[in-house]
Amino acid sequence: MKDKYESIRLRNQLCFPLYAVSNMITRNYKPLLDELDLTYTQYIVMMILWEEEKVNEKLLCETLCLKSNTVTPLLKKLENKGYIKKSKDPEDERNLVITLTKTGEALKDKALEVPKGMACRINLSKEETATLYNILYKMLDEEQKEQRLIKC
Repeated sequence: MKDKYESIRLRNQLCFPLYAVSNMITRNYKPLLDELDLTYTQYIVMMILWEEEKVNEKLLCETLCLKSNTVTPLLKKLENKGYIKKSKDPEDERNLVITLTKTGEALKDKALEVPKGMACRINLSKEETATLYNILYKMLDEEQKEQRLIKC
């Protein structure tokens, strides 16, 4: 006979290993990011800026799946460290534009050590890493989320 509580056992939840692995990954990033004087969330903001050089705050929030009330204090701390500059968009003053400073740009070379350090800490083959990456991004895909909500 099937246990009616089987569906709510921790060992049967997808959310728990995702949560635990997320915490483990963040803990492993910490010593690497301490050398850059960045938290993990500040690091992902910087990665976007290293790629784009200039970004709108709204787009930054959307890209990182974060709310403005989370991003605003992050940006303030990055600005206080001298890594970024915030300014009003001259075309639309309601928009905030974030750009890298020379100090923030220079940090990019030091950040090259972070992925190398993380690769040593995660015990997955290149194939497993690629598979996990694809699965996680499939889960994040907006269309997929909407389709699952409709089916439920």
